[in-house]
Amino acid sequence: MASPVVQSLPRQIREYIVEGIVNGRWKPGERIVERRIAAELNVSQTPIREALRELEVLRLIESAPNKGVRVRDLTAADLEEIYPVRAALEQLAASLAAPRLGADVSVLEPEVAALYAADRGGDGEAQVRHTVAFHRLLVRASGNEVLLHAWESLGIEVWTTLSIRWLGTRQQSYAEEHEAIVEAFRRRDPGIAELVKEHVLGCAPQL
Repeated sequence: MASPVVQSLPRQIREYIVEGIVNGRWKPGERIVERRIAAELNVSQTPIREALRELEVLRLIESAPNKGVRVRDLTAADLEEIYPVRAALEQLAASLAAPRLGADVSVLEPEVAALYAADRGGDGEAQVRHTVAFHRLLVRASGNEVLLHAWESLGIEVWTTLSIRWLGTRQQSYAEEHEAIVEAFRRRDPGIAELVKEHVLGCAPQL
């Protein structure tokens, strides 16, 4: 039996900082102090710096000489820029994944079932988690590792969470749209790639 995947220390620290940003512990413009996090987590500052570099690539934080690291003052425009890029990647992924998912969509079905449960319970965190998991599985089904890496580098889960919590872009139902995508794969709809693209663009925050 394969051993469970253990997250690297920098990734755990990254998630800790992201959770703090999302929950308002660190507000836009506020400084993130490395040594304070090191003391809280009982780790050295080296993995913290690595985590912060990753977050800077995701544009969640910014650093300046002699000013340290601060949370970026994010706007709807920052969030909006992600969606056309993500839509293009997922459009390509859907096209590549169509033969595989047309033959067997079972990999996507548990996430749709989980989304129905999350919708019924009004569980926003579960809606985000299973929505992102659904799209990750779709992209992975493309069989293209470069495409998957590009998609992962966008920080989809982080930005989706911020979009909902900071801008109030929550939907009433996440499950039905995703079930429609599954059905389109199942019937081998020739327009599936465009359907996925429009679905992603439809999730973008409105300015």
